[in-house]
Amino acid sequence: MSRVQLALNVDDVDAAVDFYRTLFGAEPAKRRPGYANFAIADPPLKLVLFEAKGHGGTLNHLGVEVASTDEVAAATERLAAAGLDTRVESQTACCYAVQDKVWVGEEANGRWEVYTVLADAHPELEGVTLAEAGTAACCAGGASPEGTDCCA
Repeated sequence: MSRVQLALNVDDVDAAVDFYRTLFGAEPAKRRPGYANFAIADPPLKLVLFEAKGHGGTLNHLGVEVASTDEVAAATERLAAAGLDTRVESQTACCYAVQDKVWVGEEANGRWEVYTVLADAHPELEGVTLAEAGTAACCAGGASPEGTDCCA
């Protein structure tokens, strides 16, 4: 299953959650301080909210969530073959989840990521790779990303 991701900056994440809860008739899939995401079934959408006071209503980034690392690799090959600059991030903690992803595009035209979620991640790991963090403090919920000894 693939779905488009829309990541927005909001002034007040609590107020934004209330608005999107009503708009889509759904509860957030994940809440952290200054952060929330919704996994909307209809329309298929991953809505991510980042609290950024003074920058509300602005685009943070766009993405396509895919089901597997193989799909991320296929997107990477396709985009690179088309001549686009790609930046691959493997087993990195982002949005409070361990992900494999590829970034493409620039701020001026919109940054896009194609990504898959491997596991939930502790908040203190935000923005680091599993290699940087080491395996001791890796992920939450007991799930281990494929090919790692995280959460062992």
